[in-house]
Amino acid sequence: MAAAVGLAAASLSVAQAAVPSPTPGTLTKYDISGTYVSGLSSGGFMANQLHVAYSGVFKGAGIFSAGPYDCAQNNLNTALYACMDTFMARKTPAQLVQLTRQRAAAGQVDPVQNLSGDPVWMFHGSADTTVDRAVNDDLAAYYRQVGSNVVFNSGSGAGHAWVSPIGPNACASTSSPYINKCGTTDPVKEMLGHLLGTVSPAASQLTGRLVQFDQSGYAPGGSATAISMGNEGFAYVPKSCETTSCRLMVTLHGCYQYYGLVGNALMDKAYLNEYADTNNMIVLYPQATTSAAGTNPRGCWDWWGYGSSAYAMKSGPQMTAVVNMVKALGGGDGTTPSPTPTPTPTPTPEPVCVTASNYTHTTTGRARHSGGYTYANGSNENLGLWNTYTQSTIKEISPGHWARC
Repeated sequence: MAAAVGLAAASLSVAQAAVPSPTPGTLTKYDISGTYVSGLSSGGFMANQLHVAYSGVFKGAGIFSAGPYDCAQNNLNTALYACMDTFMARKTPAQLVQLTRQRAAAGQVDPVQNLSGDPVWMFHGSADTTVDRAVNDDLAAYYRQVGSNVVFNSGSGAGHAWVSPIGPNACASTSSPYINKCGTTDPVKEMLGHLLGTVSPAASQLTGRLVQFDQSGYAPGGSATAISMGNEGFAYVPKSCETTSCRLMVTLHGCYQYYGLVGNALMDKAYLNEYADTNNMIVLYPQATTSAAGTNPRGCWDWWGYGSSAYAMKSGPQMTAVVNMVKALGGGDGTTPSPTPTPTPTPTPEPVCVTASNYTHTTTGRARHSGGYTYANGSNENLGLWNTYTQSTIKEISPGHWARC
């Protein structure tokens, strides 16, 4: 414990610059070369929804502590007790991938093949009990099953928070404004490095401006508050982006982290603007808020259906609003090129589900054991206790890659 405290208190030489005061304005078009999305908790679930539903627009995702696409299945109890805690059963990553494919076939989300090769960066700390590690593992398994390039940072002692080298809270904290500092680590640089490639050091002084705009202009029906979004949204625009091609990062706050409650805390301490200035990147900070109907008392993004049963699809009201903002800034136009026709391949046999004890799964090479638990090879899904009594059912979806049926 003393060592951990010492590490958390270690001095860290980082460039830190206060976010500029917001300037009222509108979103205008820039030369955007690629659009990405990131978020924490409900914002992480929403980031995944946007990436999956609009995979023709978003080219990668950075997610702090969240679960797989449509884990909640339009049910609050499932969201709370299966997709945050794990007291209830939830759909497996393989089942959610199949759901995604069905929706893509119906035109409700973009083609699933767009996700193949996309960079995905994930973070979960060992002190985070708000969204269980197993749910985060499901998110990693989901992305790997659709071919995304996943990096999962799970070695931190962080609580439930966005982790930044200038975060105001201690590493293991889970408290407002949900931005932690964990010693000398810089997960933001790690995330951006995976999503964008090599990144230049953060700026010590910001050259850009923080634009405050009316979100109602982008909301279906013309009212942001009607879909539990705040009146104001924000975009940090570096000076270089006025004349140079830039990437666009959409960053989504978590519950209890919206502007009307914590002010500019995330925009000031997330450590994104500092990298934006030196890496030609605009950062869009859309804002959710509490709902007048009382269905969203924590100001979360809609990842369980409090506002619409279409919350995880392209037609979801909040999804539509955020993508409208992206388009206004010059990001993806929302269209997906038709895939080049290819010869019909020889049908591949459907993977066979294998039911056996977890001990047998490990001795036959389908799984491994660690710390008394069993993990499927490839997907790394937790199959339960490692013994001869606990049984699980898995299938080989690609050579050496096993996942729950």
